[in-house]
Amino acid sequence: MNKSIEEINEKIRTGTVRVVTAEEMPNIVKDVGTKEAVKEVDVVTTGTFGVMCSSGAFLNFGHSDPPIKMRKVFLNGVEAYTGIAAVDAYIGAAQTSKSRGMEYGGGYVIEDMISRREIEVKAESYGTDCYPLRNLETSITIDDLNQAVMLNPRNGYQRHDAATNSKKDAIYTYMGPLFPHFGNVSYSGSGLLSPLSNDPTYKTTGMGTRIFLGGAKGYIIGEGTQHDPDNGHGTLMVKGNLKEMDPDFIRGATIYRYGVSIYIGLGVPIPILNEDIAKSTSIEDKEIVTNLVDYGVQRREKPVLRKVTYEELKSGCIEFNGKEIKTFPMSSYHKAREVAEKLKEWIEKGDFELSMPVERLPVKGRMKNMRQTKIKPPVKHLMAKEVISANQEISIEEAAKVLIENEIDHLPIVLTDNKVVGIITSWDISKSVARGKFKRVSEIMTKKVVSVEPEDLADVAARKLEKYNISAMPVINKDGEIVGVISSGDLSKLIGKW
Repeated sequence: MNKSIEEINEKIRTGTVRVVTAEEMPNIVKDVGTKEAVKEVDVVTTGTFGVMCSSGAFLNFGHSDPPIKMRKVFLNGVEAYTGIAAVDAYIGAAQTSKSRGMEYGGGYVIEDMISRREIEVKAESYGTDCYPLRNLETSITIDDLNQAVMLNPRNGYQRHDAATNSKKDAIYTYMGPLFPHFGNVSYSGSGLLSPLSNDPTYKTTGMGTRIFLGGAKGYIIGEGTQHDPDNGHGTLMVKGNLKEMDPDFIRGATIYRYGVSIYIGLGVPIPILNEDIAKSTSIEDKEIVTNLVDYGVQRREKPVLRKVTYEELKSGCIEFNGKEIKTFPMSSYHKAREVAEKLKEWIEKGDFELSMPVERLPVKGRMKNMRQTKIKPPVKHLMAKEVISANQEISIEEAAKVLIENEIDHLPIVLTDNKVVGIITSWDISKSVARGKFKRVSEIMTKKVVSVEPEDLADVAARKLEKYNISAMPVINKDGEIVGVISSGDLSKLIGKW
């Protein structure tokens, strides 16, 4: 049996349409099979609610009197891109506040607009004959704008890698905080409710498909940036009218020590036109597989540690290396379910008709990585390989002699197996001598040692030196052994080359 979109839309108009969510569909197919499911079900609704950094809105402010050609514009202190026309701007969800940093950003501005709150606008210009005004300060609400169009370059990932961290220190990523030594696993996406998991070959998903976006009707306008169907990482580019959206489905967010973003509710209705589509919408979490990736490796290509299903991820823990690791979601399954249910309600009430895409998303293709003509070297090519170290049982006086004789300021403290247990500096020794309380190095050394690995890039080392306000640190391999020392002086040799 085959059906058409028009047949389903006629059922929507007459109130005879049968709509179920992607959460309900697997049991229906199990009970009656795909052939009967096509007869019984007309539409399957999907939903996801998660962090979607690649989002934002085009805004048109209308002309001021006298007119201004905005060179820069700030909305509640968040800069919007103005290189479009005189009074058009694009506010990016991940843009941070000029004064408040990660506490507030573009995602919050968008939420405030949808909530009908007043937005402070400050604009700057160089002035022209037809746009003489150089500075502007005012306040607006979203209803004062001519257009406010949400246009998101990349939403609705088909599959997210799950993230963990092999390093000895916690790291803070767009996947949230990842604790040391595989202390936790972060994941995103709604699994069996996820739009592209239910239409993995994009049979009914493409340019022109009407969708649920932020509590309003929206559209898919093409494949999203970084669309990577060959690897199961399809993405969507979407648009909708920001003035019609609901703050219950749009929330500004700060990801701790990473940056600002936005949570968006997105749902795609899937018309059940044939058995193939009925089968794909009956997918379960145990069938949706993704990669568990080590985010502790700060390179583009991160090691895949194992395959993992959404059933495992949603259970609250997974097994890895013989131990159970707790999992936590970056997205909300509760809200994803709410999106799917709300879309189901709209269709059943006759408020939302379906549209077939005028063009399907590309089913083949692979994301390209950035072409780099210059690549900075790893730490192992810059570090001092002849390491001077000491045992923790030596006296402070002996340590001072080592520093003076070798004209160094940092002395790693190691065990007999060459594993680092601490570090002291000439400043540590000066303080201990002034206080006169300590005798041995083990009493004054810093035990929590900041370090890098040989394969880390120079940028990673420079960032750590700056972050911890230190001038040198040991280079430690995966076995915990010291293999070198990298200093700000070593890194300064790159200046002028890069």
